[in-house]
Amino acid sequence: MSDPVRSRGQIRRLGLRSGESVVARCRDFCRVALADWDWPGSEGSGLTAEEREFAIEDVLLVVSEAVTNACLHAGGPTELVIRLAPTGSPDPGTAGDLRIEVSDRSSRVPAFRPRGAPGQPGGNGLVVIDRLARAWGAVATESGKSVWMELAAPVPEARRTLAPEARHRFDGATGAIPGDSPGPGDGPPGP
Repeated sequence: MSDPVRSRGQIRRLGLRSGESVVARCRDFCRVALADWDWPGSEGSGLTAEEREFAIEDVLLVVSEAVTNACLHAGGPTELVIRLAPTGSPDPGTAGDLRIEVSDRSSRVPAFRPRGAPGQPGGNGLVVIDRLARAWGAVATESGKSVWMELAAPVPEARRTLAPEARHRFDGATGAIPGDSPGPGDGPPGP
């Protein structure tokens, strides 16, 4: 494992071919990157061990859902990219935000599916991504598309109780953006 990266951004890429265990490989790849980057922060970051583990599990769940969607609806993923944004904070314990990109060969843009029958699996991948990611979308590429998701670095519980102007802009626990009112396209998906 290399020294943790805090002051500058970092990018990791994993080329993928369809096959068994692609979701597990992507989760493992991301887990190693997060550990190498010391994301979401060490003990001195103000996050509890539980908050750190929940943040990591949220990232891994988003990766699992995005890769699974590529497998089920787009012929399989071709590449996984995970980016650590520079922190922009003088605090050395502060983690940067993450951007995850899953590329595939399909030009079909992801869309929410109608709710399935109760107790039936499937149809919830984008709902999970929408709830856990600060933002997500898809861009066309030469060979298909790339679905991207942005996840905010978690804010320690102790800092979430500060005045809104002193808080991190995005509250990962509730999905709320303090002081902002919903804009066009914000909020839960339509029918």
